[in-house]
Formats: sequence, C-alpha cells, structure tokens
Amino acid sequence: MAPPLRRRMACWLYEGMLLFGVVFIAGYLFSTLTQTRHALHNRHALQAFLFVVFGIYFVWFWARGHTLAMKTWHIRVVDRQGRLISQKRALLRYVLSWLWFLPPLAVIAPFHLTGGETAVLTLGWVAVWALLSRFHPQRQFWHDALAGTRLVHHELPARPRKTK
Repeated sequence: MAPPLRRRMACWLYEGMLLFGVVFIAGYLFSTLTQTRHALHNRHALQAFLFVVFGIYFVWFWARGHTLAMKTWHIRVVDRQGRLISQKRALLRYVLSWLWFLPPLAVIAPFHLTGGETAVLTLGWVAVWALLSRFHPQRQFWHDALAGTRLVHHELPARPRKTK
C-alpha cells in the first residue's frame, strides 16, 4: 500500500519548492552560456534545457531510491518487487510523470487562457490526477503503475547510540 495521499502530495509540494533552486541555477547557467539578455529570448530553448535538467535530477535521485523531498517525507520509489529502480525505469517514470501537466498544457496552448484560468485548470487537473490514485488497487499514482514503480513508506533505521 502506498503512503497516504496527503503525505505524497505534501512531498510533491515540497519537491516543487526545492526545484526553485534547481531552476534558478540551471536558468543562470543557461543564460550565461547563451548570453541571453532578455527573459523571452531563447524561451523555448530554456524550456527544453530545463526539461533535460529536471530529467537528470529526477532520474539520478530516483535510481538511488528518493529525492530530498521524498527522504524528508519517508517515501521511497521502488519497482514492483520492492527493489531500487534502474535509471532506465526512472527515465520512464520521469516521462510518464508529465501526465501531471501535459493535459492542462495541451488545453492552455490553443486557447490562450489567462494566468488565473491556467492556474485553475492546472490545479484542477493535478487534484483529479492525484484522486485517481484512489482507483488503483494499491493506491499508487497511475504514472507509477504504468512505469512499473511504486511509492512506499520508508523509515531510516535508527542510528546506534555511542556508548562511552
């Protein structure tokens, strides 16, 4: 059984906060290397670069069991047998995890929605996608089921106390 949905979503939000640092550093690196002086110049190249950077970040950490946010919330990503996932499976999970965002992005693009409409649509879809996990037999997110991965509760073993 997966960790409770509330804890997984708290981890998801914390991961988003930590990604601000990744975006800042990657954006600075990109703008320095490309000599971009205006935020709208090279916008699509920056988005592609961030997609790759996020992929490296998540594949690296998921193949080791968890990201910092997952470690904080005692969540680990494993395969169906409970083992650490391979980098190939982590990459598949990364690509499938974009199901959190692709449907609203596909709707937003042709209709030129306002910022408020975009936020409502995106947050609404995230809520629907999260709640759909209730229909999975093990309460896993559907991108995990498709990738052959599971989120599980993981407590680190207590460190033995030093005796004097």
